[in-house]
Amino acid sequence: MATRSCTVTVNGTSHTRDVESRLLLVHLLRDELGLTGTHIGCDTSHCGACTVLMDDKSVKSCTLLAVQAHGKSVQTIEGVASGGQMHPLQEGFHEEHGLQCGFCTPGMIMRALELLQDNPNPTEDEIRWGISGNLCRCTGYVNIVKSIRHAAEKMTAASATA
Repeated sequence: MATRSCTVTVNGTSHTRDVESRLLLVHLLRDELGLTGTHIGCDTSHCGACTVLMDDKSVKSCTLLAVQAHGKSVQTIEGVASGGQMHPLQEGFHEEHGLQCGFCTPGMIMRALELLQDNPNPTEDEIRWGISGNLCRCTGYVNIVKSIRHAAEKMTAASATA
C-alpha cells in the first residue's frame, strides 16, 4: 500500500508520520499518537463519537483520511483542559451530570466547543440543533443540554470580567 508523509499539529504539537493513504484520522490519533479519548463508534459518521476540531471546525474523524489533515491543526479531547484546569464544558458535564457511560462525551464536548465559539449564548433549541449530529444512547440529552448551557453561562461570565 502506498504511503505518504503527513504532518499534522495535534493539541499544539506537530507530528510527522508516514501513513498509508487509506489511514483514517481517528486511527492516526488513536493508534499512532496514543490519543484514545477520540472514540470509534460507528465508522459511518452517524454517531459523532469520533468528533475532533480541525482548524477550529468539528469533523468526524472516522470518515476523514489522515492525509486530509496534512498541514492542519487538530484538537482532541485531550487538548481541551488547560494548565490542569478543566474547560467549562468539562466542568458543565460534571456538574450537570451530562454523561452516563461517557462514550459519546468527548465527541459531544468537541462539537459543543465549536458551537460555543460560533454562538456564545445559544438557546436550548440551538444547542439541540448544534449537537444533532452526535448521538447519545444513555442520557436523553436533557443533562447534555444543561451541561452546555452551564458552560456557556460560565464562559460568558468569565469574558465579561476579563
